[in-house]
Amino acid sequence: MSTIAFLNIAMHGRVNPTLPIVAELVRRGHAVSYHTSPAFAAKVGAAGATVRLYPGGDQPLPDPPTPLTLLSGLARTAVAILPAVLADLRRARPDLIVHDSACPWGLIAARELGVPAVSSFTTFAFNRRAPSPTRVSRELLAEALRRPGAAIGYLRARWELQRRYRTHGLPLTDLGNLREPLNLVYTSRAFQIDAGGFDRSYRFVGPSIGARPADPSFPVGELTGPILYASLGTVFDADPRLLRTFAAALAPLGGTVVIATGHTDPAQLGPLPAGVLARRSVPQLEVLARAALFVTHGGMNGTNEALNAGVPMLVVPQGADQPLVASRVVGLGAGLSLRTADVREDTVRALARRLLDEPGFRDAAGAVRTAQHEAGGYRRAADDLERHLGLEPAGRPVPADTAPRE
Repeated sequence: MSTIAFLNIAMHGRVNPTLPIVAELVRRGHAVSYHTSPAFAAKVGAAGATVRLYPGGDQPLPDPPTPLTLLSGLARTAVAILPAVLADLRRARPDLIVHDSACPWGLIAARELGVPAVSSFTTFAFNRRAPSPTRVSRELLAEALRRPGAAIGYLRARWELQRRYRTHGLPLTDLGNLREPLNLVYTSRAFQIDAGGFDRSYRFVGPSIGARPADPSFPVGELTGPILYASLGTVFDADPRLLRTFAAALAPLGGTVVIATGHTDPAQLGPLPAGVLARRSVPQLEVLARAALFVTHGGMNGTNEALNAGVPMLVVPQGADQPLVASRVVGLGAGLSLRTADVREDTVRALARRLLDEPGFRDAAGAVRTAQHEAGGYRRAADDLERHLGLEPAGRPVPADTAPRE
């Protein structure tokens, strides 16, 4: 079997979709190592990979990320950790490197070692119709003019990478859109914007969703329908007033309203209406499997999980690629969108009532659900990785002149 190294950035939305793939590769007999931060070590180890910790502890990215701060954080992190990462990989001698599409040290490590690499897209795949947030844009240039120190810091780090390492294939600025000969995209062609605009190197494998540890402290069995679920994810610190507005707006419409507060202490929401359950952490897959509605910031993973369950959404984008996700949900008829500035109790309630009462939204979400399931998920991703290594799925060698191509 093969030795496969995963390199990622320290974000739940980037790490979580890779873990079912790791577990499947280990089940098939491959040796998998995973470079990560201490905050994710337990999860990665539970998936069966050998954990390799980045030096210096956790590598947090800016909150909230902007195009310039994200670029600066990625470049500076790459300069800091590449020596240790390369030393680890030279000892491990992997046959393949799988890195996140926003993980420049993964791309550089593959070039330095002469090892084939695969890029892992937990967002949309990006092109002109689905623009990358780190591309050259008016927003990026305006931010650089406002914060020249940050721009100079990025350019210095980028120059240092180019001076010390092989960086062919590393864009000058678009570090959130790192492409390889094989690019795994964790959504279906049905949900991807402009899916026909991508070449065969992009494999739309569908949501990579595996089993997760049960949370015995969460009273799933006591929830009464209809269950309405609201979460703003783990990247952005949720405004308690926003969460409180969701709770007040949804309470008259549901049997149980579940609010995931993330980094925000539920106590900051103050007294809540009857039937509202606010927790920092919620077993999202279990709740979505029972939910009639999902109020979300539009993170790609949560959106994929909701579509995988056929749940209509009210999307309230907070930043990053979330406006793109919101536009796609609305365009497919699977939900509605609302700007944060327009969030009021009456507005949220009116939109939520439409999503609950008009069957077209659930029908559209169900249609996307079918496409998501048919895409293949983590098993399809593992198949594609094995084919990229010259193996048939489940590890049988493929003759060089008959390896399948999509």
